[in-house]
Amino acid sequence: MKIFITGTAGFIGFHLARRLLAEGHEIAGYDGLTDYYDVRLKQARHAILERSPNFRPVIGRLENADLLAAALRDFRPQIVLHLAAQAGVRYSIEHPDAYVASNLTGTYNLLEALRQTPVRHALLASTSSVYGANPGPAFRETERTDFPLSIYAATKRSTEALAHSYAHLFATPITMLRFFTVYGPWGRPDMAPLKFATAIEAGTPIDIYGGGNMSRDFTYIDDVVESVLRLVPKPPETGRPVSPADSLSPVAPWRTVNIAGGQPVPLLDFIAAFEAALGKPAARKFLPMQPGDVAATRADTTLLEALTGYLPRTSVPVGVKAFVEWFRTDWGRLQT
Repeated sequence: MKIFITGTAGFIGFHLARRLLAEGHEIAGYDGLTDYYDVRLKQARHAILERSPNFRPVIGRLENADLLAAALRDFRPQIVLHLAAQAGVRYSIEHPDAYVASNLTGTYNLLEALRQTPVRHALLASTSSVYGANPGPAFRETERTDFPLSIYAATKRSTEALAHSYAHLFATPITMLRFFTVYGPWGRPDMAPLKFATAIEAGTPIDIYGGGNMSRDFTYIDDVVESVLRLVPKPPETGRPVSPADSLSPVAPWRTVNIAGGQPVPLLDFIAAFEAALGKPAARKFLPMQPGDVAATRADTTLLEALTGYLPRTSVPVGVKAFVEWFRTDWGRLQT
């Protein structure tokens, strides 16, 4: 197939594009190569993708509506995977304008472009952060998400609502992907894994928020890729729920799906996996909870399993070991 991916120089977009290229698909990769973090990492990801003759890079920001629409029109894909966004809970508190521009205006530009260049299925990245203050015990797609705790979460929740209206008005099949704490090789420098590995290797303290009393539904990147690709051939159809837990809209070909294994891990156990993989103890600096953060996340995975017959199952020790191997090779070369 011909698949248009935004954010191919980003963490999840890169892994999805690499897997799809390996399977023989044609990929147009749209990315702005912004400097939110070290551009060398983004360039290194794109350089790997560009080894394939089936990869067509387009460098541009989502805010450039004309360029985005032209790229879609020229490529004529069957599938769109929209991964590009301004990420990060804490950064959104200091730089909310970046989130409104990229996540809201950028997604609006993409949805408008899809009116002119329709596709079989558009899959758009969202986040577990939209669940906000929901008490759990497990976050289900059918729950209300009216109380986001960060500006990042608010913009992602807004893109879900915007996408629903476009799905209803223009019959564009849209699946919103609610990712839960994705980690693995080629991850972002602002995420905990790279911060932990760097600090432990250097013998400097790692910051542990919430007094260490936190847990996350950590999801390894290869499991995320497998889950998303199994959803690609399953566009939502109005009036065709797959189970009582389906988040399918009653008035639009639109649904949300949690992408996670549904097995949260205490933060201190996650850190212990890094200590084991690196062969060094971590110096720990315990700090209070940060604004906009939540104490625990856990996904209800009923819908993902019903749709795909698959659930992420890579254990944290296995995933962290693979991350550390990358950290000591590819990441190390980037730092020299």
